[in-house]
Amino acid sequence: MNKVKNLLVLPRLRVQNANAISSPMTWGFPAMSAFVGLMHALERKLFSAGINVSLGNVGVICHDFEAQATEGGYIRGFHLTRNPVDKTGGTAAIVEEGRVHLDITLIFTIDSAATESEHEDIAYQIGEIVSGMRIAGGSVVPNRNVPSHKQRPQWVALDDKEDERYKQFARLKRRWLPGFALTLRDDYLTEHHQTLQQHNPECSLLDAWLDLSRLNHVCTLENEGEPSEKPVWQAQRPYRGWLVPIPVGYGAISDLFQSGEVANARDAKTQFRFVESLYSIGEWVSPHRMKQPEDLLWYVDNDEEAGLYRLNNDYHLRATAQ
Repeated sequence: MNKVKNLLVLPRLRVQNANAISSPMTWGFPAMSAFVGLMHALERKLFSAGINVSLGNVGVICHDFEAQATEGGYIRGFHLTRNPVDKTGGTAAIVEEGRVHLDITLIFTIDSAATESEHEDIAYQIGEIVSGMRIAGGSVVPNRNVPSHKQRPQWVALDDKEDERYKQFARLKRRWLPGFALTLRDDYLTEHHQTLQQHNPECSLLDAWLDLSRLNHVCTLENEGEPSEKPVWQAQRPYRGWLVPIPVGYGAISDLFQSGEVANARDAKTQFRFVESLYSIGEWVSPHRMKQPEDLLWYVDNDEEAGLYRLNNDYHLRATAQ
């Protein structure tokens, strides 16, 4: 039985000046937690507007990525702005901010008691609300590079029959090209950690994460033992694919405090806990390689007893089964 029944597709959104610093140790595409936060904020806005729908999972396909940074050489720097003067009239310090312009398609799972005839109108209203929201700190602006009919929000009711469902998803995938969807590859990180430990038992998960995050070069000898012998450097990666380091949530570093126990907390009515970022490995995958909508969707997968507040994605379950 397929869990996902309905998809809400918001195609080719142009986001200006989104946050490019996704965690203390990574930069680039915004963290998936930013899009899950958008989903929750959108659900609250819809409820306030009298639109009673439930949004469950979220997927993102990136069509264009334009980092606001200097180009050239091995060192890159973000374009920074001078802040207004402070309350004393003095010059305020420059706050390090990374920004990026994005062209993305958002996919949500959606459920509602509305009739089928109301779905198109609900999708249109949601598109209007999202156009006035912030996405990863960035502003949604008109996308003049794409015809208006290709930006129309769409409610897709997936068929229960596997053949029809496959055809529906195939049509959607064609509309999402060219583009890449971010998926989770926890399996690569675990497997690579075990491989490195065979050579160095003291190797940590951090070592494995850093090793997968960079491009390693290995020196080999060409024509070894001959007068023409020479060293050759070759790039080497343990796995195929476009792998990137990503934050996937937060891990607890303190006990859970009751509401009001911690001074200066943002919300005095909610329980409080100190956390730090959790990291894993992600893979950018072209939509045409995906077999089902669940491959690109992310969902909240918390374990409060273990102090884990993280996101998950099931693409690796199908990829490793092949």
